[in-house]
Amino acid sequence: MDHMSFSFSDTIAGYVTDFNRSEKSFGIKTSDGRKFQAYLTPTTYGRITQNLQEPYNDCTQRLAEMLTPGQPVFAYGIFYPQGEGYKFEVKSFVFPGDAPSVYRHEEPDWWVKQVRSIADSYLYWQFNYPENEIDYRQYRTFLRVTGVKKREDDYLQETDTVSRLVYGFASAYLMTGEDRFLEAAEKGTEYLRQHMRFYDPDENLIYWYHGIKVTGNREQKLLTSEFSDDYDAIPAYEQIYALAGPIQTYRITGDQRILKDAEMTVDLFDKFFLDKEGAGYFSHIDPITLDPRAESLGNNRARKNWNSVGDHAPAYLINLWLATGEQKYADMLEYTFDAIAKYFPDYDNSPFVQEKFHEDWSHDTTWGWQQNRAVIGHNLKIAWNLMRMQSLKPKDQYVALAEKIASLMPKIGSDQQRGGWYDVMERVLDEGEEQHRLVWHDRKAWWQQEQAILAYLILNGITENPEYLRHAREAAAFYNAHFLDHEDGGIYFNVLASGLPFLMGNERFKGSHSMSGYHSTELCYLASVYTNLLFTKQPMDFYFKPLPGAFKDNILRVSPDILPPGSVKINACWLNEEPYNNFDADALTVKLPDTKEQVKVKVQIVPNQ
Repeated sequence: MDHMSFSFSDTIAGYVTDFNRSEKSFGIKTSDGRKFQAYLTPTTYGRITQNLQEPYNDCTQRLAEMLTPGQPVFAYGIFYPQGEGYKFEVKSFVFPGDAPSVYRHEEPDWWVKQVRSIADSYLYWQFNYPENEIDYRQYRTFLRVTGVKKREDDYLQETDTVSRLVYGFASAYLMTGEDRFLEAAEKGTEYLRQHMRFYDPDENLIYWYHGIKVTGNREQKLLTSEFSDDYDAIPAYEQIYALAGPIQTYRITGDQRILKDAEMTVDLFDKFFLDKEGAGYFSHIDPITLDPRAESLGNNRARKNWNSVGDHAPAYLINLWLATGEQKYADMLEYTFDAIAKYFPDYDNSPFVQEKFHEDWSHDTTWGWQQNRAVIGHNLKIAWNLMRMQSLKPKDQYVALAEKIASLMPKIGSDQQRGGWYDVMERVLDEGEEQHRLVWHDRKAWWQQEQAILAYLILNGITENPEYLRHAREAAAFYNAHFLDHEDGGIYFNVLASGLPFLMGNERFKGSHSMSGYHSTELCYLASVYTNLLFTKQPMDFYFKPLPGAFKDNILRVSPDILPPGSVKINACWLNEEPYNNFDADALTVKLPDTKEQVKVKVQIVPNQ
């Protein structure tokens, strides 16, 4: 077939180079420097990115003004065959801001507004709040794209998805101070503790059930995983993410029961998942013998992976250290990051990190769906978390690996014509290939965009490298242009390569095994922290509501994340809305009063200019 014989629609993302008013055409240069000529039509329209719950922000009558050199833009249109090439006619625009170097997602309250909307959507979808009370018996794992619950006579409430939603509510409270979000976080934490936690008196440890199966009024607890990748085993990542929501809630309230649960779950990791002869954590243990080397585990026997080693940090461990300041959690963080820096790079063979391992850290390239494949988001997640750890325990190897990943990934894992980041790719090239192949599709998942945004934001915030800022801006602009569901609320799971929402199968859900208000709210929380405190240098408010005597020595630790030492300080503090001065600005701590009542603490944190 003559490749010039058909038209097709697509998106070009880039920066305007020039505008020809008489020809109604403009030049656009992509992220990797390729140039296109594009043409307007009488029906071309445009909008400026709007946040959730904001009205449509039309700029159709201003297109000539908007198409200024340097202006970032997403241009969606049709390629028509013309001569030896194509003519690209633009049908619609999305502009990240109304001028070059202006990005709406860098407004100080952009992510605060977004997290409020996402959290309110999940309150309504799951509990019909505020018409009804928040009752986690009504929680369903599966929510359709409109938020409507999937009809089921019996249903599974997954521990991890409940915990991840709790994380979202807790994060929304930290950013807004609105009590409904804390109520949802505390009730969700209590529901997890009452229904999905198992105390083993023989080992004096806590396990978290995979979930509970509900049929009518009957509740069946499921200790082992129901998923084919992990069937009949206790996977480390399920225990890890069971702590995500409770620990974010603990940061707010200091509830000692949550801390005890966390301590005993960490004991579980150290006693049964930890490789005491080698390094790192095993990915699975047998549910009866608690042995990671049990024959019953099949292809999960004596295995380690990204989730079992690396996911401790972002899921709960960094937040546990932020809340307690305990050296043992700093040591555990260092232990996991040292293992990542030592064993995950494989740059003699591939531009991607290795993710699956045997007990001796030899590479497992035949496991399940992963085979010898790379998850783009995991590479970016490693870079992001290494830079967080660098501010706690500086090591040359942390920065070196983070910057290695940051330099390699855009050319390989990002879509430099349309914007956004891909999903899963083959780790190595076959003979004669010049481009790493996408495994299943060229769609782009919401959580992979999050990893790119946070990785490049914190890299720029610490190194002030403008190239990292460019990648962060491009990723955040793509996400906010295409993933926000302005009709039904929340965030789309996947978009096509062009940025149009993909609404098929499980990917049409707002709630599923994979999606539960976690990555979208984590992005809101940390993108706001990194943007305001490390880049644009704007103040941020954070909210806490500690229980009486909850925190050790009545010291509330309020650092929003692991940030470079001395980069931020407390500027002001309020206790129950009254000014309060008993705080250590540089240590980022508040000395709480001796009281028998729960108090609401608001702190304003500012950059050290």
